[in-house]
Amino acid sequence: MTAALMGIDLGAGSLKVTIIGSDGRTLGSASSVVETASPYPGWAEQDPEEWYQGLCAAAPVALIKAGVLASDIRAVSFSAGAHTPVLLDEDDKVIRSAILWSDQRSIEESKELTTQSGAMIQETGFNAPNPTWTLPQLKWLCRHEPDNVARTRKLLVAKDYLRFRLSGEWHTDRIDAVGTLLTDSKSQAWSSELCDLINWNMALLPPIVDPTEIVGKVSKYAAAQSGLMEGTPVVAGTMDTAIECFGAGAIDPGQGVIKLATAGTVSVVTEFFEPHAEVIDYPHVVSGQAFAITGTNSCASAHRWLRDQFFLNHGASDNAENGSAAFDEMERLAAKIPPGSDGLLFHPYLQGERSPYWDPKLRADFIGITMQHTGAHFVRALYEGIAFSLLDCKGAFDREGLEINSFRLVGGGARSKTWRQIVCDVFGVPIDVPLNGDASFGAALIAGIGVGVFTDERDAVGRCVTLVDQLVPDPQRHMMYQELFSIYKKSQAALAGINHSIFKIMEAHMQ
Repeated sequence: MTAALMGIDLGAGSLKVTIIGSDGRTLGSASSVVETASPYPGWAEQDPEEWYQGLCAAAPVALIKAGVLASDIRAVSFSAGAHTPVLLDEDDKVIRSAILWSDQRSIEESKELTTQSGAMIQETGFNAPNPTWTLPQLKWLCRHEPDNVARTRKLLVAKDYLRFRLSGEWHTDRIDAVGTLLTDSKSQAWSSELCDLINWNMALLPPIVDPTEIVGKVSKYAAAQSGLMEGTPVVAGTMDTAIECFGAGAIDPGQGVIKLATAGTVSVVTEFFEPHAEVIDYPHVVSGQAFAITGTNSCASAHRWLRDQFFLNHGASDNAENGSAAFDEMERLAAKIPPGSDGLLFHPYLQGERSPYWDPKLRADFIGITMQHTGAHFVRALYEGIAFSLLDCKGAFDREGLEINSFRLVGGGARSKTWRQIVCDVFGVPIDVPLNGDASFGAALIAGIGVGVFTDERDAVGRCVTLVDQLVPDPQRHMMYQELFSIYKKSQAALAGINHSIFKIMEAHMQ
């Protein structure tokens, strides 16, 4: 029996458990849906208890599909979106729902932090405050929910909470720590200067470890709930984009990764961990290296929004099959529409936007609509608009002088042949597609490094990462997309002020 390793990834819409062998083969996987609540416009919250229940539901199914016993699992590790704070009280109970990275409520707090201490935050934390980060989220909580903050005895981020529930041990890793914007990035230790900006008690912050460090074992109680074996080693893990970059095999400077997931991202491995004005900077899983990242807020989430509003057969009895069939139909329709969608353009700012505008007040739009446009045009225009947004993000690397010499494509959206070829044609460069590119796979690799199945990160990548396709851009389509991208940029600039005016009106009428 090959060594079996389990990776658990908490995504924006689901929790996925993947079991792999020491050769990188996927032995089995299972998922559980996670719901996002939006009690007010721009808010996004999830119940951490639902995360854990999802783990307990998916793990036994993954074991069955993999054909392995719980005793066959050598180690388990974790991944989740960064920044998402979980507050625990003195009894280790969750105090309130977790605020997601996509939440926009801390706009004013981000502005205040920037005005008061922006230069110091950038110099210390290597990144600038915006509503994605934990620091402004906590400032919002201190202002609006002081009683909840006063009850807090532990602060965790999402994947650390799941690991805490399995092992009872309280840690975070050096990459997720940077994602809180409470860390001195040079020393990769908690920063008293950043914590003092919001009067945050540093005793509430967990010890910082390496992503591949064993930090506990599955407890007897958690084993009974999850179907895992008591005593199974638990490895720290890290945030999803870092683990996806690593799991795609991007471990050398200049290697880039494009991700088509809930959010879309462009990242590149860099030789040094240092701040850049226009991109987000993190340490890499490979110690001593770093990676820089930009991202568009709405990617697969926009795809799902279009499906749910206009293509879903709400009368169908099986929602899962209904949703999958709707996506298949959208793919079929988009493939029939010519490149450029007959002049229909889409800006994907359904949740405001991060890179390169860092503007939560931007709004999505379709422009250039005529009577000839059908539902199929809107699907292809969405694919193209998100590809344009990712190319817009890539421009930040160009302005920072960060060279990308190759690309790999990961994420659920990469399964779409039409969408991934559009991305290739828009970028105008060859793009490799790994066999396994999701975060749960990367988390399983991290688990293997932690318990010595792999000697190090390079050994894990060399033995387990396989490329299954190389996309090649069509020169004529790329030329046309360059012309359309110019219009995409001009129309974005022209509509930004209008977006702000709409936001101001809606905000006034909500008060």
